[in-house]
Amino acid sequence: MTEREFETKLAELDRLLNDPEIRMDPHRVWALLAELSTKARLTGPPGMGTAAA
Repeated sequence: MTEREFETKLAELDRLLNDPEIRMDPHRVWALLAELSTKARLTGPPGMGTAAA
């Protein structure tokens, strides 16, 4: 996942959780969290480069 894809998914998650105009979709929230956590676990937080193994 590229940095841009990560940021896009993070923005979508933020909208799902915080925008009162958008209907909550728990399945999508959990799917986004799974994708984002996998990326963070493999590479560290955005902008931090590759995590030490």
